[in-house]
Amino acid sequence: MGNLVCPASFKLGVHKDVLIASVPEGDDKPYKYPPMYRGVDALVLNKIDVLDAFDFDVDYFRRGVEALNPGLAFFPLSCKTGEGVTAWLDWLREQVRTYKE
Repeated sequence: MGNLVCPASFKLGVHKDVLIASVPEGDDKPYKYPPMYRGVDALVLNKIDVLDAFDFDVDYFRRGVEALNPGLAFFPLSCKTGEGVTAWLDWLREQVRTYKE
């Protein structure tokens, strides 16, 4: 999903809905685009390695997400450093395994 507005109203024929957010986009996105954050199964917050360079409050972001979608799987990660990638991949593998059963 490259656009935070258009696909929110349409079911895209997937088994799991995953939203990838990025630190440079800002921590206000769950508040500005609530339909995108409702009903997703997992949320990846990418580029956590640059948190210090941006005015991004992870707790504020997560509160907004949790208000719209309590209990969703949340994966803060950095593709640059690899932090959080293992947890994300473990979740994906479990989803595939469960789906195949």
